[in-house]
Amino acid sequence: MNDIVIVITGDAPLDGRALAAIPAEAIVIAADGALDHALEAGLRPAALVGDLDSVSAQGLEWARSNSTIERHPADKDHTDTELALATAVDLNPERLILVSGGGDRLDHTLAAIGALGHPSLTSVPVVEAWWGRQQLTVVHGPGRAHLELPIGTTVSLLALQGACGGVSVDGVRWPLVDADLAPAVGLGVSNETTDDAVEVTVMSGVLTVFVNSHLDPHPRSEDP
Repeated sequence: MNDIVIVITGDAPLDGRALAAIPAEAIVIAADGALDHALEAGLRPAALVGDLDSVSAQGLEWARSNSTIERHPADKDHTDTELALATAVDLNPERLILVSGGGDRLDHTLAAIGALGHPSLTSVPVVEAWWGRQQLTVVHGPGRAHLELPIGTTVSLLALQGACGGVSVDGVRWPLVDADLAPAVGLGVSNETTDDAVEVTVMSGVLTVFVNSHLDPHPRSEDP
């Protein structure tokens, strides 16, 4: 088992705060052209995954000498991010973090964040992401996340992969107790922490917790 696996994706440079949150001992996997951004940031991915239609010639040459290359056909049913996440899950990590600098393709953004709700990821105790400067924690129900955050932090709960049931959150200005969240509705958006410890529980579905903070959260996910 590997403790922490990082998947780098997206077509934009990586944010410094996200890079600072990557532990030195983590295994790094790059999805196609994100390898170039990983190398620019000083990371050395152990694997390159995708159809390799966007990685630079220099990046591909580096990968041939320094990492494992998992090449897939261009005509495929899964995105490069999904393929890289599947490779990460095969490593049986305790913690999986998707890191992206962002980008201007909303469809790619939604597909990448949505991929964190795939049933295969239920085997990973902690699933997180950095999307630009935005931090995310994904909770597969039944599950729970404990977030240590500064008071006044903005927290949003969204059911992006389908309806969520039994959603509860405390330590915030507007608590929820056993609430049902329909897909992508605003009920859980823009809450505010009133305590430095926030507990989020979801009994069914996949809940994505978005954090806006100048400090890093320290999430732990576990069975309720």
